[in-house]
Amino acid sequence: MASGDHLIVAAVDFGTTFSGYAFSFLHEYQKDPTKCSTFTWTAGSGGLQSLKTSSCVLFDKHGNFHSCGFEAEDKYSELALDEEHHDWMFFKRFKMNLYKQIGIRRDFKLEADNGKQMDAMKVFSKVIEYLKDHLVEKCKSQQTSLDVGDIMFVITVPAIWTDPAKQFMREAAEMAGIDKDDLVIALEPEAASLFCKHVPIEKMTGSSGKGFNVFSPGSAYIVLDAGGGTIDITVHQVQQNGTLKEIHKANGGDWGGTKVDEAFRELLEDIVGKKVMEKFCKDYKYDMLELFRNFEVKKRTITPDLDEKITFKVPISLNETFKAANKCDIKDTLKRNPKYKDQINWMGDKLRMSANIAKGLFSNSVSHIVEHLKNLAQIPEVSKATYILMVGGYSESPMLRDAVMVAFKNKKVVVPNEAGLSVLKGAVIFGHEPSTIQCRVSKYTYGIGTSIPFDEHEHDWSRRMETSTGEVLCTGVFHKHVEINQQIEVGIPQAEQTYTVTEPHQTRMTLEVYISKDPNPMYVDEDGDDDSYDSEIDWFNEQEKCIYLGELDIDIPGEGLGRSATAAMTFSGTELKVEAWNEGGEYTEASFDLLE
Repeated sequence: MASGDHLIVAAVDFGTTFSGYAFSFLHEYQKDPTKCSTFTWTAGSGGLQSLKTSSCVLFDKHGNFHSCGFEAEDKYSELALDEEHHDWMFFKRFKMNLYKQIGIRRDFKLEADNGKQMDAMKVFSKVIEYLKDHLVEKCKSQQTSLDVGDIMFVITVPAIWTDPAKQFMREAAEMAGIDKDDLVIALEPEAASLFCKHVPIEKMTGSSGKGFNVFSPGSAYIVLDAGGGTIDITVHQVQQNGTLKEIHKANGGDWGGTKVDEAFRELLEDIVGKKVMEKFCKDYKYDMLELFRNFEVKKRTITPDLDEKITFKVPISLNETFKAANKCDIKDTLKRNPKYKDQINWMGDKLRMSANIAKGLFSNSVSHIVEHLKNLAQIPEVSKATYILMVGGYSESPMLRDAVMVAFKNKKVVVPNEAGLSVLKGAVIFGHEPSTIQCRVSKYTYGIGTSIPFDEHEHDWSRRMETSTGEVLCTGVFHKHVEINQQIEVGIPQAEQTYTVTEPHQTRMTLEVYISKDPNPMYVDEDGDDDSYDSEIDWFNEQEKCIYLGELDIDIPGEGLGRSATAAMTFSGTELKVEAWNEGGEYTEASFDLLE
């Protein structure tokens, strides 16, 4: 892989809130796997510096790409100051659109800040292209003779994403100019786990004392990857040879750090009113940007032992908008509101709130995470995990860290010093050594919707179908390839299956791929009755046992009945893979298409 054919591994961490890149040359990796080159981004006047930039993008009034990250935020807010922003399209925090749905269309649209729409594929690809071009230039500054083909690109995605979402991200990356053979998809918590595996013990918070052996053979641990949008959880066990085995399927939910931002906005809306807040956000783009940038920095200082009021800087324009609508100042309204009396003071551009209200902004997000972890810990294979490895930017929050430590006093909670960069740097390591993850657990039962000879004693008569040649078949049968919770070795095809043409002139088989939470569904459209533990977003409604995932296309040249092709599907990697061959043993073209 990268170590054999590529001089550099470059990872792009496309986050909900922030995105960035890192890379390392092969010789650097061999000396120190954690040593990666990054870039420091600067926002506004230089007051905010970060190793990641904002996950946003700006297009001009003609739909042409203009800028990305902090630059896009600054340009859009400056346009707004001059009332020239109305025809420009600004997109921010749009990654979650790929998490919230399973039926993803290639041509689905994203809505910009001004309500205009653009193809999501274009928006995603332009962000990836911007980061790719930026990192290539940074690489070339270190080795001028470098060719793009010398770079293996790694794109990170949440482990809880659906297979169609992963395919969408791959196609966006290819549209951004990354060759498919130079691109791998890494799962975020797995990447973070690989990074931590190489981090010295002394660079871990909570690692003091004897018996800290999270990566010793036989040790099992929970990886809690807390990002801006999603909470991504995997459970790993270290094998005797040092490789990692997943012992419970990836899980999680949309309870990341942006929920704290939403709580802050809801608090402001409760104080000034929803209409005032909406008008402020619409009329004062620059001020709104500064408000939430300041909150992003300030919220990191909120700790569980905070016992005094905390001050937030708030634009004067918000009070002016409120005053124009209500003929009085916000501070006067607060004095008459028993809910916030002695809890919140608003003076000019300063908002002072009590420690309890400030800490309460985290309650919804943190309680969901802790509750999910508690339910997860009741599962037998997870209960033996003695460590919780906290990674991701949100894991740097003292509020989240403390809540997890208090709730799990019987486990050792470990946080690397670079928790916010663990996914990014771990993705670089994954590109160099993808074989470290040796075994994964299937999140669903995967199968093909197919037709088999009709058995009047076994099959529903409503499914009976007669072909043009007179063959009587049962349609809509779920042909299982891999079972939910099945542990599968990476790279090993699961359950080779042979499929036969049903019509003599058929030269291509298009097979429907389905997923189920049932270990053994009989039909692809039978009703479900699932009551298993699953507190994350559930794609299955109460009536569905199976969900249509996409298509498997297999070329099958020739004519006549009896022709067949054998498909070997691999479900153990970060993406679904398939190989197929005909009855003569010759390989034939086969591919998944999971986008509608």
